[in-house]
Amino acid sequence: MLHEDVVCPFCACLCDDLKVETDNGTIVKVDNACDLGNHKFLTDDDHRLKEPIRRTPSGWTSATLQHAIDRTVEILLGADRPLLYGWSGTHGEAQSIGVHMAEVLGGVIDSTTSVCHGPSILAIQEVGHPGCTLGQVKNRADLVVYWGANPIEAHPRHMSRYTTYTDGFFLDRAFKERKVIVVDIRRTQTAEVADEFILIKKGGDYAVLSALRAIVRGKSDMIPATVAGVTKEQLLRIAEMCKKAKFGAFFFGMGITQTQGKYKNIRNAIELVDELNRHTKFTLTPMRGHYNVYGFNEVCTWMTGYPYAVDFCRGMAFYNPGETSAVDILARKECDACLVVASDPAAHFPKDAVRHLGEIPTVQIDPYPNTTTAFCELQIPVAVTGIDAQGTSYRMDGVPIRVKSILNRGYPTDTDILGEIYRRIKEAKRV
Repeated sequence: MLHEDVVCPFCACLCDDLKVETDNGTIVKVDNACDLGNHKFLTDDDHRLKEPIRRTPSGWTSATLQHAIDRTVEILLGADRPLLYGWSGTHGEAQSIGVHMAEVLGGVIDSTTSVCHGPSILAIQEVGHPGCTLGQVKNRADLVVYWGANPIEAHPRHMSRYTTYTDGFFLDRAFKERKVIVVDIRRTQTAEVADEFILIKKGGDYAVLSALRAIVRGKSDMIPATVAGVTKEQLLRIAEMCKKAKFGAFFFGMGITQTQGKYKNIRNAIELVDELNRHTKFTLTPMRGHYNVYGFNEVCTWMTGYPYAVDFCRGMAFYNPGETSAVDILARKECDACLVVASDPAAHFPKDAVRHLGEIPTVQIDPYPNTTTAFCELQIPVAVTGIDAQGTSYRMDGVPIRVKSILNRGYPTDTDILGEIYRRIKEAKRV
Protein backbone atom coordinates (compact mmCIF):
# COMPACT_ATOMS: atom_id res chain seq x y z
CA MET A 1 0.00 0.00 0.00
CA LEU A 2 1.31 3.45 -0.92
CA HIS A 3 0.85 6.31 1.56
CA GLU A 4 1.37 9.79 0.11
CA ASP A 5 1.99 13.17 1.78
CA VAL A 6 3.36 11.45 4.87
CA VAL A 7 4.96 13.75 7.48
CA CYS A 8 8.47 12.83 8.62
CA PRO A 9 8.67 12.70 12.46
CA PHE A 10 12.40 13.20 12.79
CA CYS A 11 13.43 16.86 12.89
CA ALA A 12 11.55 20.12 13.16
CA CYS A 13 11.45 20.56 9.37
CA LEU A 14 8.48 18.13 9.46
CA CYS A 15 8.78 17.43 5.73
CA ASP A 16 5.28 16.57 4.56
CA ASP A 17 5.91 15.20 1.06
CA LEU A 18 7.08 11.67 1.83
CA LYS A 19 5.79 8.59 0.02
CA VAL A 20 5.85 5.45 2.14
CA GLU A 21 5.15 1.97 0.84
CA THR A 22 3.97 -0.68 3.29
CA ASP A 23 3.51 -4.41 2.82
CA ASN A 24 1.98 -6.77 5.36
CA GLY A 25 2.45 -4.36 8.27
CA THR A 26 6.04 -3.48 7.36
CA ILE A 27 7.52 -0.38 5.77
CA VAL A 28 9.41 -1.49 2.66
CA LYS A 29 10.19 1.78 0.88
CA VAL A 30 10.39 5.50 1.63
CA ASP A 31 10.70 8.19 -1.05
CA ASN A 32 11.68 11.87 -0.62
CA ALA A 33 13.04 11.43 2.91
CA CYS A 34 16.61 12.30 3.93
CA ASP A 35 18.96 9.66 5.37
CA LEU A 36 17.85 10.51 8.91
CA GLY A 37 14.17 10.24 8.04
CA ASN A 38 14.76 7.03 6.11
CA HIS A 39 16.48 5.52 9.12
CA LYS A 40 13.56 6.35 11.40
CA PHE A 41 11.00 4.78 9.07
CA LEU A 42 13.08 1.77 8.11
CA THR A 43 14.62 0.94 11.50
CA ASP A 44 14.31 -2.76 12.09
CA ASP A 45 11.18 -3.43 14.15
CA ASP A 46 13.13 -6.14 16.00
CA HIS A 47 14.92 -3.39 17.94
CA ARG A 48 11.69 -2.19 19.53
CA LEU A 49 10.65 -3.42 22.92
CA LYS A 50 7.76 -5.84 22.54
CA GLU A 51 6.46 -5.40 26.08
CA PRO A 52 7.29 -3.42 29.24
CA ILE A 53 10.48 -4.40 31.05
CA ARG A 54 11.38 -3.97 34.71
CA ARG A 55 14.63 -4.18 36.61
CA THR A 56 14.99 -6.92 39.24
CA PRO A 57 17.98 -7.94 41.40
CA SER A 58 18.73 -10.64 38.84
CA GLY A 59 18.40 -8.36 35.79
CA TRP A 60 15.72 -7.24 33.34
CA THR A 61 12.47 -9.19 33.11
CA SER A 62 9.25 -8.72 31.18
CA ALA A 63 6.27 -7.08 32.84
CA THR A 64 2.61 -6.78 31.95
CA LEU A 65 1.30 -3.43 30.81
CA GLN A 66 -1.04 -3.33 33.79
CA HIS A 67 1.82 -3.92 36.22
CA ALA A 68 3.87 -1.21 34.49
CA ILE A 69 1.06 1.33 34.80
CA ASP A 70 0.36 0.33 38.41
CA ARG A 71 4.02 0.76 39.36
CA THR A 72 4.32 4.09 37.53
CA VAL A 73 1.27 5.45 39.36
CA GLU A 74 2.69 4.18 42.66
CA ILE A 75 6.05 5.89 42.03
CA LEU A 76 4.52 9.22 41.04
CA LEU A 77 2.02 9.30 43.90
CA GLY A 78 4.70 8.37 46.40
CA ALA A 79 7.05 11.17 45.32
CA ASP A 80 7.23 14.54 47.04
CA ARG A 81 8.80 16.27 44.02
CA PRO A 82 8.49 14.22 40.82
CA LEU A 83 10.15 15.35 37.58
CA LEU A 84 8.39 14.77 34.25
CA TYR A 85 10.96 15.22 31.49
CA GLY A 86 11.30 14.85 27.71
CA TRP A 87 8.14 15.35 25.61
CA SER A 88 9.83 16.64 22.43
CA GLY A 89 9.45 13.31 20.62
CA THR A 90 5.72 12.88 21.09
CA HIS A 91 2.55 14.57 19.90
CA GLY A 92 0.83 17.57 21.43
CA GLU A 93 -2.12 15.61 22.79
CA ALA A 94 0.23 13.54 24.98
CA GLN A 95 2.12 16.67 26.01
CA SER A 96 -1.07 18.28 27.30
CA ILE A 97 -1.77 15.24 29.48
CA GLY A 98 1.76 15.55 30.88
CA VAL A 99 1.19 19.18 31.89
CA HIS A 100 -2.09 18.29 33.61
CA MET A 101 -0.35 15.42 35.39
CA ALA A 102 2.49 17.62 36.65
CA GLU A 103 -0.05 20.09 38.05
CA VAL A 104 -2.02 17.44 39.91
CA LEU A 105 1.18 15.89 41.30
CA GLY A 106 2.69 19.24 42.29
CA GLY A 107 5.80 18.28 40.33
CA VAL A 108 8.08 19.78 37.71
CA ILE A 109 7.68 19.37 33.95
CA ASP A 110 10.48 20.19 31.54
CA SER A 111 11.41 19.37 27.95
CA THR A 112 14.61 19.06 25.94
CA THR A 113 14.24 22.80 25.30
CA SER A 114 16.19 23.46 28.49
CA VAL A 115 19.32 21.88 27.00
CA CYS A 116 18.99 23.13 23.42
CA HIS A 117 17.03 26.27 22.47
CA GLY A 118 16.04 27.41 25.95
CA PRO A 119 18.32 30.46 25.52
CA SER A 120 16.41 31.32 22.34
CA ILE A 121 13.15 31.48 24.27
CA LEU A 122 14.70 33.60 27.03
CA ALA A 123 15.95 36.09 24.45
CA ILE A 124 12.62 36.17 22.63
CA GLN A 125 10.87 36.87 25.94
CA GLU A 126 13.11 39.92 26.37
CA VAL A 127 13.10 41.49 22.91
CA GLY A 128 10.50 39.68 20.78
CA HIS A 129 10.71 37.43 17.75
CA PRO A 130 10.91 38.91 14.22
CA GLY A 131 9.96 35.60 12.61
CA CYS A 132 8.01 34.26 9.66
CA THR A 133 6.97 30.93 8.15
CA LEU A 134 9.38 28.78 6.16
CA GLY A 135 7.08 29.31 3.19
CA GLN A 136 7.86 33.03 3.27
CA VAL A 137 11.58 32.25 3.30
CA LYS A 138 11.24 29.82 0.40
CA ASN A 139 9.31 32.24 -1.79
CA ARG A 140 10.93 35.57 -0.90
CA ALA A 141 14.41 35.28 0.64
CA ASP A 142 17.35 36.22 -1.57
CA LEU A 143 19.81 36.03 1.35
CA VAL A 144 20.02 33.26 3.96
CA VAL A 145 22.32 33.30 6.99
CA TYR A 146 23.08 30.10 8.95
CA TRP A 147 24.76 30.99 12.24
CA GLY A 148 26.01 28.17 14.46
CA ALA A 149 23.97 25.71 12.42
CA ASN A 150 24.90 22.90 10.03
CA PRO A 151 21.65 21.96 8.27
CA ILE A 152 23.28 19.62 5.73
CA GLU A 153 23.98 17.21 8.59
CA ALA A 154 21.34 18.11 11.19
CA HIS A 155 18.36 19.12 8.98
CA PRO A 156 19.31 17.58 5.61
CA ARG A 157 16.29 18.78 3.61
CA HIS A 158 16.11 22.29 5.07
CA MET A 159 18.17 23.81 2.26
CA SER A 160 16.46 21.86 -0.53
CA ARG A 161 12.91 22.57 0.69
CA TYR A 162 13.11 26.08 2.07
CA THR A 163 16.31 27.94 1.18
CA THR A 164 19.32 27.34 -1.05
CA TYR A 165 18.15 24.76 -3.57
CA THR A 166 14.45 25.47 -3.90
CA ASP A 167 12.54 27.70 -6.30
CA GLY A 168 10.80 30.79 -4.97
CA PHE A 169 7.51 32.26 -6.15
CA PHE A 170 8.85 35.82 -6.07
CA LEU A 171 12.34 34.94 -7.31
CA ASP A 172 12.78 34.43 -11.05
CA ARG A 173 16.03 32.51 -10.69
CA ALA A 174 16.03 31.49 -7.06
CA PHE A 175 19.04 29.18 -7.20
CA LYS A 176 21.25 31.88 -8.74
CA GLU A 177 19.74 34.91 -7.00
CA ARG A 178 19.81 33.52 -3.47
CA LYS A 179 23.03 34.07 -1.50
CA VAL A 180 24.08 32.01 1.54
CA ILE A 181 26.23 33.17 4.46
CA VAL A 182 27.49 30.64 7.02
CA VAL A 183 29.00 31.60 10.38
CA ASP A 184 30.68 28.91 12.46
CA ILE A 185 33.77 28.05 14.50
CA ARG A 186 34.80 25.38 11.97
CA ARG A 187 34.33 24.69 8.27
CA THR A 188 31.26 22.46 8.09
CA GLN A 189 29.63 20.79 5.10
CA THR A 190 27.17 23.67 4.96
CA ALA A 191 30.07 26.13 4.82
CA GLU A 192 31.29 24.43 1.65
CA VAL A 193 28.23 25.62 -0.28
CA ALA A 194 28.16 29.13 1.18
CA ASP A 195 28.82 32.27 -0.87
CA GLU A 196 30.50 33.74 2.21
CA PHE A 197 31.91 31.82 5.17
CA ILE A 198 32.81 33.56 8.42
CA LEU A 199 35.18 31.57 10.60
CA ILE A 200 35.02 32.93 14.13
CA LYS A 201 36.87 32.05 17.30
CA LYS A 202 35.08 29.89 19.84
CA GLY A 203 32.90 32.06 22.07
CA GLY A 204 33.20 35.05 19.72
CA ASP A 205 29.58 35.12 18.53
CA TYR A 206 28.51 38.01 20.75
CA ALA A 207 31.44 40.18 19.68
CA VAL A 208 30.87 39.54 15.96
CA LEU A 209 27.13 40.21 16.25
CA SER A 210 27.88 43.45 18.10
CA ALA A 211 30.33 44.50 15.40
CA LEU A 212 27.79 43.85 12.65
CA ARG A 213 25.17 45.84 14.56
CA ALA A 214 27.57 48.77 14.85
CA ILE A 215 28.34 48.66 11.13
CA VAL A 216 24.66 48.54 10.18
CA ARG A 217 24.08 51.56 12.42
CA GLY A 218 26.81 53.48 10.60
CA LYS A 219 29.46 53.14 13.32
CA SER A 220 32.02 51.20 11.29
CA ASP A 221 34.82 53.54 12.40
CA MET A 222 34.55 52.02 15.88
CA ILE A 223 35.34 48.48 14.68
CA PRO A 224 38.94 47.22 15.23
CA ALA A 225 40.95 45.44 12.52
CA THR A 226 39.76 42.02 13.67
CA VAL A 227 36.87 40.85 15.84
CA ALA A 228 37.00 37.30 17.21
CA GLY A 229 39.25 36.31 14.32
CA VAL A 230 37.11 38.00 11.64
CA THR A 231 38.63 40.86 9.67
CA LYS A 232 36.94 44.24 9.50
CA GLU A 233 36.88 44.00 5.71
CA GLN A 234 34.82 40.82 5.82
CA LEU A 235 32.46 42.27 8.42
CA LEU A 236 31.87 45.32 6.24
CA ARG A 237 31.22 43.06 3.24
CA ILE A 238 28.74 40.91 5.17
CA ALA A 239 26.88 43.94 6.52
CA GLU A 240 26.58 45.37 3.02
CA MET A 241 25.26 42.06 1.65
CA CYS A 242 22.59 42.03 4.36
CA LYS A 243 21.56 45.65 3.79
CA LYS A 244 21.24 45.14 0.04
CA ALA A 245 19.10 42.00 0.33
CA LYS A 246 15.43 42.34 -0.59
CA PHE A 247 14.45 39.73 1.98
CA GLY A 248 16.90 38.14 4.41
CA ALA A 249 16.40 35.09 6.62
CA PHE A 250 18.56 34.43 9.67
CA PHE A 251 18.68 30.84 10.99
CA PHE A 252 20.62 29.97 14.14
CA GLY A 253 21.42 26.69 15.84
CA MET A 254 22.86 25.29 19.03
CA GLY A 255 26.29 26.49 17.99
CA ILE A 256 25.19 29.90 19.24
CA THR A 257 22.66 28.97 21.96
CA GLN A 258 24.97 26.61 23.86
CA THR A 259 28.19 28.60 23.77
CA GLN A 260 29.58 31.46 25.84
CA GLY A 261 26.95 34.17 26.08
CA LYS A 262 23.96 31.82 25.87
CA TYR A 263 20.70 33.78 25.56
CA LYS A 264 22.56 37.10 25.26
CA ASN A 265 23.89 35.87 21.92
CA ILE A 266 20.35 35.34 20.70
CA ARG A 267 19.22 38.70 22.03
CA ASN A 268 22.09 40.31 20.13
CA ALA A 269 21.10 38.41 16.97
CA ILE A 270 17.49 39.54 17.28
CA GLU A 271 18.61 43.13 17.73
CA LEU A 272 20.85 42.79 14.66
CA VAL A 273 17.79 41.66 12.71
CA ASP A 274 15.89 44.67 14.09
CA GLU A 275 18.68 46.96 12.87
CA LEU A 276 18.61 45.36 9.41
CA ASN A 277 14.86 45.92 9.25
CA ARG A 278 15.62 49.65 9.17
CA HIS A 279 17.10 49.05 5.71
CA THR A 280 15.30 46.01 4.29
CA LYS A 281 13.19 43.01 5.36
CA PHE A 282 14.88 40.47 7.65
CA THR A 283 13.54 37.62 9.78
CA LEU A 284 14.96 35.15 12.30
CA THR A 285 14.17 31.48 13.02
CA PRO A 286 15.75 29.03 15.50
CA MET A 287 16.76 25.69 13.97
CA ARG A 288 14.80 23.50 16.37
CA GLY A 289 15.90 19.88 16.60
CA HIS A 290 13.28 17.34 17.74
CA TYR A 291 10.23 17.23 15.51
CA ASN A 292 7.88 18.49 18.23
CA VAL A 293 10.06 20.40 20.67
CA TYR A 294 8.36 23.59 19.49
CA GLY A 295 5.02 21.89 20.11
CA PHE A 296 5.78 21.34 23.79
CA ASN A 297 6.64 25.03 24.19
CA GLU A 298 3.30 25.95 22.59
CA VAL A 299 1.25 23.48 24.65
CA CYS A 300 2.99 24.37 27.90
CA THR A 301 2.58 28.11 27.27
CA TRP A 302 -1.14 27.77 26.53
CA MET A 303 -1.72 25.77 29.70
CA THR A 304 0.64 27.38 32.22
CA GLY A 305 1.79 30.69 30.77
CA TYR A 306 5.37 29.42 30.53
CA PRO A 307 7.14 27.47 27.75
CA TYR A 308 9.21 24.91 29.70
CA ALA A 309 10.78 24.17 33.13
CA VAL A 310 7.49 24.71 34.98
CA ASP A 311 7.29 23.90 38.70
CA PHE A 312 3.90 23.26 40.37
CA CYS A 313 5.18 22.62 43.90
CA ARG A 314 3.58 25.87 45.13
CA GLY A 315 0.16 24.90 43.85
CA MET A 316 0.56 27.21 40.86
CA ALA A 317 2.87 27.45 37.88
CA PHE A 318 6.34 28.81 38.67
CA TYR A 319 9.06 29.30 36.03
CA ASN A 320 12.72 30.08 36.56
CA PRO A 321 15.14 28.32 34.16
CA GLY A 322 18.35 27.49 35.99
CA GLU A 323 16.31 26.66 39.08
CA THR A 324 13.31 24.76 37.74
CA SER A 325 14.98 23.10 34.72
CA ALA A 326 15.61 19.35 34.73
CA VAL A 327 19.42 19.36 34.81
CA ASP A 328 19.53 21.69 37.79
CA ILE A 329 16.88 19.81 39.76
CA LEU A 330 18.65 16.48 39.18
CA ALA A 331 22.11 17.91 39.92
CA ARG A 332 20.82 19.35 43.22
CA LYS A 333 19.12 16.01 44.00
CA GLU A 334 15.79 17.73 44.58
CA CYS A 335 13.50 15.32 42.76
CA ASP A 336 12.71 11.90 44.22
CA ALA A 337 11.14 10.29 41.14
CA CYS A 338 11.30 10.83 37.39
CA LEU A 339 9.09 10.03 34.42
CA VAL A 340 10.96 10.27 31.11
CA VAL A 341 8.79 10.52 27.99
CA ALA A 342 10.13 10.38 24.43
CA SER A 343 13.65 11.46 25.35
CA ASP A 344 17.10 10.12 26.29
CA PRO A 345 18.47 12.41 29.02
CA ALA A 346 21.21 9.99 30.13
CA ALA A 347 22.87 10.41 26.73
CA HIS A 348 23.11 14.19 27.06
CA PHE A 349 22.90 15.33 30.68
CA PRO A 350 25.95 16.06 32.88
CA LYS A 351 27.17 13.12 34.97
CA ASP A 352 25.88 14.53 38.29
CA ALA A 353 22.37 14.77 36.87
CA VAL A 354 22.53 11.28 35.34
CA ARG A 355 23.91 9.81 38.56
CA HIS A 356 20.89 11.06 40.51
CA LEU A 357 18.60 9.73 37.78
CA GLY A 358 19.91 6.27 38.61
CA GLU A 359 19.44 6.78 42.35
CA ILE A 360 15.70 7.53 42.23
CA PRO A 361 12.75 5.53 40.84
CA THR A 362 12.74 6.32 37.12
CA VAL A 363 10.21 5.20 34.52
CA GLN A 364 10.74 5.68 30.80
CA ILE A 365 8.02 5.69 28.13
CA ASP A 366 9.76 5.11 24.80
CA PRO A 367 9.56 2.58 21.94
CA TYR A 368 13.26 1.70 21.95
CA PRO A 369 15.86 0.91 24.60
CA ASN A 370 18.43 3.70 24.84
CA THR A 371 21.09 5.04 27.21
CA THR A 372 18.47 6.09 29.76
CA THR A 373 17.17 2.51 29.92
CA ALA A 374 20.24 1.58 31.97
CA PHE A 375 19.14 4.02 34.69
CA CYS A 376 15.46 3.08 34.75
CA GLU A 377 13.45 0.82 37.00
CA LEU A 378 10.83 0.36 34.33
CA GLN A 379 10.38 1.06 30.60
CA ILE A 380 7.07 1.02 28.73
CA PRO A 381 7.17 0.70 24.91
CA VAL A 382 4.68 2.72 22.88
CA ALA A 383 3.76 3.44 19.29
CA VAL A 384 5.95 5.82 17.27
CA THR A 385 4.22 9.08 16.40
CA GLY A 386 4.19 9.44 12.61
CA ILE A 387 4.45 5.69 12.01
CA ASP A 388 1.89 3.86 14.16
CA ALA A 389 0.46 6.80 16.08
CA GLN A 390 -0.96 10.15 14.99
CA GLY A 391 -1.12 13.57 16.57
CA THR A 392 -0.30 17.27 16.28
CA SER A 393 3.24 18.59 15.87
CA TYR A 394 4.73 22.05 15.36
CA ARG A 395 7.31 22.85 12.71
CA MET A 396 10.32 24.98 13.65
CA ASP A 397 8.49 28.10 12.39
CA GLY A 398 5.47 27.46 14.62
CA VAL A 399 3.16 26.00 11.98
CA PRO A 400 1.03 23.11 13.36
CA ILE A 401 1.02 19.97 11.20
CA ARG A 402 -1.04 16.83 11.70
CA VAL A 403 1.22 13.78 11.77
CA LYS A 404 -0.31 10.63 10.31
CA SER A 405 -0.37 7.00 11.36
CA ILE A 406 0.43 4.62 8.49
CA LEU A 407 0.57 1.30 10.38
CA ASN A 408 -1.13 -0.44 13.27
CA ARG A 409 1.40 -2.59 15.09
CA GLY A 410 -0.66 -3.04 18.22
CA TYR A 411 1.34 -0.79 20.53
CA PRO A 412 -0.49 1.63 22.85
CA THR A 413 0.15 5.29 22.09
CA ASP A 414 1.70 7.83 24.45
CA THR A 415 -1.79 9.28 24.87
CA ASP A 416 -3.19 5.87 25.86
CA ILE A 417 -0.52 5.22 28.50
CA LEU A 418 -0.32 8.74 29.90
CA GLY A 419 -4.11 9.08 29.86
CA GLU A 420 -4.52 5.96 31.99
CA ILE A 421 -1.76 7.03 34.41
CA TYR A 422 -3.33 10.48 34.71
CA ARG A 423 -6.80 8.99 35.30
CA ARG A 424 -5.46 6.82 38.10
CA ILE A 425 -3.59 9.73 39.69
CA LYS A 426 -6.73 11.90 39.63
CA GLU A 427 -8.71 9.15 41.30
CA ALA A 428 -6.09 8.79 44.03
CA LYS A 429 -5.89 12.56 44.52
CA ARG A 430 -9.70 12.86 44.23
CA VAL A 431 -9.33 15.69 41.74
